[in-house]
Amino acid sequence: MKKKILFTLFSVLVLASVILVACQPAAPAATEEVVVEEEPTEEVMEEVAFEAMKLEAPNCDYGGKIKSVEAVDALTVKFTTCKPDPAFFAKIAFVPFAIQPAEWIMENGGSGALLEKPIGTGPWMIESWNRGESIVFKRFDGYWGPKANFETLVFRWATEGAARLLELQSGTVNYITNVGPDDFETVSGDPNLQLIPSANPNTFYFAMTNTFTPFNNVKFRQAIAMGIDRDRIVDNYYPVGSEVASHFTPCSIPNGCAGDAWYEFDAEAAKALLAEALEEEGITAPFTTKIYYRDVFRGYLPEPGNVAVELQTQLRENLGIEAEVVVMESGEFIAESSAGNLDGFYLLGWGADYPHVTNFLDFHFGEANPQFGTPFPEIFEKLVAGSQIADPAEAEAVYVEANNAIRALVPMVPIAHGASAQAALASLEGAYFPPFGAIDFSGMNPGADTLVFMQNAEPISLYCADETDGESLSACEQVLESLYRYKKDSGDVEPALATECTANADATEFVCTLREGVKFHDGSTLDANDVVVSWTAGLDAASSYHVGNTGAFEYYAYLWDKLINAPEE
Repeated sequence: MKKKILFTLFSVLVLASVILVACQPAAPAATEEVVVEEEPTEEVMEEVAFEAMKLEAPNCDYGGKIKSVEAVDALTVKFTTCKPDPAFFAKIAFVPFAIQPAEWIMENGGSGALLEKPIGTGPWMIESWNRGESIVFKRFDGYWGPKANFETLVFRWATEGAARLLELQSGTVNYITNVGPDDFETVSGDPNLQLIPSANPNTFYFAMTNTFTPFNNVKFRQAIAMGIDRDRIVDNYYPVGSEVASHFTPCSIPNGCAGDAWYEFDAEAAKALLAEALEEEGITAPFTTKIYYRDVFRGYLPEPGNVAVELQTQLRENLGIEAEVVVMESGEFIAESSAGNLDGFYLLGWGADYPHVTNFLDFHFGEANPQFGTPFPEIFEKLVAGSQIADPAEAEAVYVEANNAIRALVPMVPIAHGASAQAALASLEGAYFPPFGAIDFSGMNPGADTLVFMQNAEPISLYCADETDGESLSACEQVLESLYRYKKDSGDVEPALATECTANADATEFVCTLREGVKFHDGSTLDANDVVVSWTAGLDAASSYHVGNTGAFEYYAYLWDKLINAPEE
C-alpha cells in the first residue's frame, strides 16, 4: 500500500512539474545561470506521502490514563496521559502493546488472520500453525537487530510436567518450561540436562465472584480466607523455595507487602463466620458449589488437578462446604473467569509482566475489571492514587491502605508464591529464563538448524493485544516487538522499536523517536502511524478495528485504567 501511494505521488509530482514548465516565461538568456532541479528522492516522497494519524479521547472524564496517541511525523509518536504514570515505560515494553503494520490491522478488520498470523518486526516470523501440534517460526533475515543463530524455531506443548521432561530426556526437544516439583533433583543430577531457575514473581489465588450468592457476603469471603490451610497446600504441592502468600503481590515487588499480613488458618472461627453469612443469605447448610480450573501447569500452580482436589477436601473438612471440581478448556476458562461469569470458586494466578506493583494490583482490582464481580472503590481508588506516585517510599502509605482493603474485603484468597524452574539440554548454549517477559530464543545456539521448545499449553490466539495467557504471549513475543523491551538479565527496560522516549517533568507526556528503517515481515517499513493504529485497535472501544479474539483487550483496559469510548454499563 505504501509503495502504491509513493508511485501515485511521484506521478502527480511529475505532472505538476510539466505544468509548471509550460507556464514559465521564455528561456533565460545564455548569460544567465540555469538551475536544474533534481527529481524528488524516495525519502522526500515518503515525507510528502505521510499523513499523520491520531487517537484521542474526547476528554479525560472517561476515566482512563491515555488522552491521545499521535503521529507527530513519520518517526515520532507522542503519548499524552490524563494523569502521571511513572510505570509508563515498563508497561509499553509489554508484548500486548507491540506494533503491527497499520495496513495489516485494517485489512483484517482487527481480527481474522491477525489471530493466527501476526506480522511483526521481531527476529522470527510465523511459517505455520499446525493446530493441536506445533507452531513453526522461520528466522527473519531482515531483522534490524542481531539475526537468530539458527533457522527454525518450533513451539510444541504438553500439559503434564512428566511428559515434557521425558521429551527433553529423549532429546526430541531442546528446552522445556516448568519442571515438575518432584523433578528438580532429577534434572540437576543429569549431566545431559541443565536446570534453569525462574526469578519471575508470581501469585496463585483461590478466587470468587461477588455478584453470586453467597459470595456477595463479605463474611462468607472472610470465612473462606480463614478456613483454608494454605501452609498445607504449599508443603504438599509446591517445590522447595515456594512461599505461603502473606499478600497478593510478592514481597520482591516494592510495596507488594505493605500493610497487614493475610489471615491465619482458624477453622473454628471460619465455621462460625460462615454460619452467620449463610443465615444472612437464607441458605441452609451444607452450602454446595463448584471449583473450576484449567489443566495447565503453571509456575504459580504446578499441580492444578491435585490442588483443586485438596481445596475441595479442605472446604468439606474445615467448613462443611461441598464443592464439585470442574475442569474447563483453557480458552473458555480464561474468557469466563475474566468476565466474572463463574458461579463458584476457581483457581488462577499471575506471573509478573513488569516489575511494578501496578502490574499485580491494578490489573486485578482496578475499576474496569469484572473478574471478581463488582470492583471495590475502597481498593481501586487507592490504586489510582498510588499509580501516580513515582517514589515507592512516598507511595507506601497508599499501598498499605490498598492491601489492607484487599485483606478486609477478600475478593480472593492468595495462596502461594511458587518457586519454578525450566530445563534444557546441556548442549543448548545461551539457555536462560528472564525475570520479566518471554524467552528470546534467537541468541541461543542449539548446534543445529532447529530448536524445539515445549511449553505447557497451546496458545489461544496470536493476537496478543487481546490475550492474557502466558502461552500466547510467549509465542507472540518471538514475532512482535514494542517500543521498549525488558532486558534479559535484570528485567529493566531498554529501547526497542523506539531509540528513546522522553517524558516531561510531570510524566504526562512521552515523546518517542522510532528506529529508522525497521522492516516488518511483509517488507513494509515501520512508521508512526503503525504505532497509532496498533494502539487504536486495542484502546479505542469505538474503533472498527477493536475486535480481537475475545474483544476484552484486558491489558489495555486495566493497565491504562479504562478503554477510550467504552460503552456505559
